[in-house]
Amino acid sequence: MLYSFTQRQQLQTARQELSHALYQHDAACRVIARLNKEVTAAREALATLKPQAGITTVPQPAVAAEAGGIANQPTEQAGMTDDVIEKLQDKASVLTLERKKRGKTVPEELATHEQLMAFKTLASHPGLHSASVPGILALDVHNSDTSKILTGGNDRNATVFNKDTEQVVAILKGHTKKVTKVIYHPDEDLVITASPDSTIRVWNVPTSQTTLLLRAHEGPVTGLSLHPTGDYVLSTSDQHWAFSDIRSGRLLTKVADQTNIPLTTALIHPDGLIFGTGTANSQVKIWDLQEQKNVANFTGHSGAITTIAFSENGFYLATAADDACIKLWDLRKLKNFKTLQLDEDYQIRDLCFDQSGTYLAVAGTDVR
Repeated sequence: MLYSFTQRQQLQTARQELSHALYQHDAACRVIARLNKEVTAAREALATLKPQAGITTVPQPAVAAEAGGIANQPTEQAGMTDDVIEKLQDKASVLTLERKKRGKTVPEELATHEQLMAFKTLASHPGLHSASVPGILALDVHNSDTSKILTGGNDRNATVFNKDTEQVVAILKGHTKKVTKVIYHPDEDLVITASPDSTIRVWNVPTSQTTLLLRAHEGPVTGLSLHPTGDYVLSTSDQHWAFSDIRSGRLLTKVADQTNIPLTTALIHPDGLIFGTGTANSQVKIWDLQEQKNVANFTGHSGAITTIAFSENGFYLATAADDACIKLWDLRKLKNFKTLQLDEDYQIRDLCFDQSGTYLAVAGTDVR
């Protein structure tokens, strides 16, 4: 009996010790979880602050506004000087000459219908953006080195990814809201991004740093397009479009659409002398860049224009809107020559012609 009593006492003590140890372990787990959370928050805050070092912001007072998150308006427009216009015209002449040399012949290496039908997924890369804030909203591929892919996400970051090595080359942190537009510079290791935080950033990929912060707009940036010279960028927001120099950061011109209808997208024509904008009231407007005037309007869609695309030869324009409809326009005759009506609930996110102008890719609920 005495032995049994001793055993019971020891069991009771062991139980108490075990209960105490479990309680301590639980408390330790909670402390670790809290510290992990704090470390993650601190890292994110640090990453947001880091790119601010070495930024050229135009105008200078906007640097002070950066901390407060207010986008200052570059009030002074440098204007479309004769030098700029001459540069645009020279580039257009060179491009037109190159196009004439290529002629209308379809390149031999162009994929056939059968080859396209056999396309299948080669790889899938889910880890480019935050898993807690999922969603890739924009994508661009480097023009000459097609292994380099640039994406913009809901997590406020842009990511440069090498699809051949399957490595993330750079994570570009600095925007305070999601990244909705991205452009990979065709000739340099430069990236241009835009966001609803009303800023446009130019990044150096090797250093992952912002080299230039453009504040051409007060509202969310809805359209972004690089000029063929590689030196200027067109952007839209609210009822305005702006043309800025990505080397000096100067705002060259900012024009308000007289109808006061918000602009939803923008794209520069392959020649670089005209450009198109989409509006919230279903219109596509063509503008003369040198004269800064609206020269033609295309109507026929219903719902806001979501995306537009020019064919490389510069003759055709494809447009899409919230009406699940794609329209093809002939810019020489200013006429709609084909309409593709997709399923009612199909959401068209992006359009793109291939280099020969034979095929049109549609990205939306699926890829066609």
